[in-house]
Amino acid sequence: MSGYVGILVSDPWLQNQFTQVELRSLKTHFMSMKRESGKLTIGDLPAKMSRLKVVGSDNLTEEQRASVIQDLHPKLDDDVDFEFFLKVYLQLQAHATATPGSGAKNNSSSAFLKAATTTLLHTISESEKASYVAHINNYLGEDEFLKRYLPIDPSTNDLFEIVKDGVLLCKLINVAVPGTIDERAINTKRVLNPWERNENHTLCLNSAKAVGCTVVNIGTQDFIEGRRHLVLGVISQIIKIQLLADLNLKKTPQLVELVDDSKDVEELMSLPPEKILLRWMNFQLKKAQYKKIVTNFSSDVKDAEAYAHLLNVLAPEHSKPSALAAKNTMERAKLVLEHADRMGCKRYLTPKDIVEGSPNLNLAFVAHVFQHRNGLSTQKQISFLETSPDDALISREERAFRFWLNSLGHSTYINNVFEDLRNGWALLESLDKISPGIVNWKISNKPPIKMPFRKVENCNQVVKIGMQLKFSLVNVAGNDIVQGNKKLILAYLWQLMRFNILQLLKNLRFHSHGKEISDADILEWANTKVSNTGSQSCMKSFKDKNLSDGIFFLELLSSVQPRVVNWSLVTKGVTDEEKKMNATYIISIARKLGCSIFLLPEDITEVNQKMILTLTASIMYWFLKQPTEDRPSAISDSEGSSQLETISNSTLDDSVSESSMEENGNL
Repeated sequence: MSGYVGILVSDPWLQNQFTQVELRSLKTHFMSMKRESGKLTIGDLPAKMSRLKVVGSDNLTEEQRASVIQDLHPKLDDDVDFEFFLKVYLQLQAHATATPGSGAKNNSSSAFLKAATTTLLHTISESEKASYVAHINNYLGEDEFLKRYLPIDPSTNDLFEIVKDGVLLCKLINVAVPGTIDERAINTKRVLNPWERNENHTLCLNSAKAVGCTVVNIGTQDFIEGRRHLVLGVISQIIKIQLLADLNLKKTPQLVELVDDSKDVEELMSLPPEKILLRWMNFQLKKAQYKKIVTNFSSDVKDAEAYAHLLNVLAPEHSKPSALAAKNTMERAKLVLEHADRMGCKRYLTPKDIVEGSPNLNLAFVAHVFQHRNGLSTQKQISFLETSPDDALISREERAFRFWLNSLGHSTYINNVFEDLRNGWALLESLDKISPGIVNWKISNKPPIKMPFRKVENCNQVVKIGMQLKFSLVNVAGNDIVQGNKKLILAYLWQLMRFNILQLLKNLRFHSHGKEISDADILEWANTKVSNTGSQSCMKSFKDKNLSDGIFFLELLSSVQPRVVNWSLVTKGVTDEEKKMNATYIISIARKLGCSIFLLPEDITEVNQKMILTLTASIMYWFLKQPTEDRPSAISDSEGSSQLETISNSTLDDSVSESSMEENGNL
């Protein structure tokens, strides 16, 4: 493994306030600001920092920003260096957070998916750590490889040492979403070298993104260094994805009992799992004639009354009247957890966590209760929930695009693309990240948007930009997105994802003299790579049915990194089961290399043209990013010369690369 150092800051305290991913992103913004006018002075910062939306400076006026900056350094003509820029960033963020009215307007409990990994307040909750350690001990205690390290003692920091080889996190992802990682791709030697550890962490991060975790500000180095707040943030998200997995109509059709008619069912199907959990909780509380409505997993459950009523409804045989009669909140919380223990549900919470309103642990507790005993019947007709093959494909594509969009790092987490994109804002954010500066923010309307025509204005701009980027949008209007037209939204998202892929390839240092990269270029590159290994395999097109056995992609991966494929694990790909095994292995080793991909094994076995293109382009992108000296020596002279005909030594402006998500390789 190359001796990667990263961006170093002379002040150790300042260095520790940021991850390497954050430092690289901020360094890019800093260099971009300097390039605009040749230098950057203290007086330039108030206006220029307003464009750095991650600071949260929407809550500050330019005068307020200027005041904060002048408190740090009053001489406006002095030049700004990178370390001072970082100090200003931290000060503005702290000031924006402390400003009245600057609290997060989106108080949805889905905020955990965003907040857990992006905060700069590097503290951890010992209570959360203990709960997550107990979860890991429970679900992974019998794992053949991990049982030598488990159980972990929650009172120590052993957790952060054990995760340093990457195996535990990979296994935890598979517990949360079974089959995500082919465990044959995990490096599980007793002592791993730095390269093998890095591969495991890369596999973990790319797989975490692929199941819906937000890991925008995390890199493999953060795990290797054992950054506790980031490790715990990722573990928190993985566990919650597991606990909320049944909160949908496909897994738990009995949830239809929560609604009255098919129109309400459609609304229920579009809700994020946390909202469904709240609706279920209030549905059960209504049976107990509990008068209040629970709207969150923090302040609304602090007094433990809602829990006492909920458990009495779900498990009356274990109830004791003393819980409701208790005058002391802590005492009531203790009695509630005793009741839960009798039900077999005492996990994740202590009485103190209830009283203090820990949102993550309360959500985990309620989700666990739902999994154990949801109190729903199967009396209602649910035949209308059956899906056609077309619906299944739409659902799969929606999932891939949703996780890809979330990997770009939006201001809000997207739970359903057909609902959450209808106001146009998230699409505008995506467009701005993929093609910086293309969005006219002056005419954009920021959520919450109450007036429907404001949503149409946003979506009209989305369509206009799409046309500017040469998307095929015949007879498509902004109102189609506002109305949630599924096929049109998916068509737009596919073209956006494809544009991002082609831009990433074009923007690499070695690109084709400004020539646009096409699908045909990607196809030709892949066939050239495989043929140069002496193989007879060939991909005629991205919908070539012969690709279903996976052999071509295994040969392609082996051609870009020979050591990554263990051919003794590869099947002939004749039966459906063998094809699926190969497909699962392909996805895992591609992620292990560093490819950020969002397809499922079915996309390979069924040869989904769109997802096959993204897989091929992602492998090509990873290969072309590698320094020439690190590329496999098997590359022939003829290949090198032919590639140089289309790939030049032109350099890339860092700001374009960074803003186009090169940092995370999001394809």
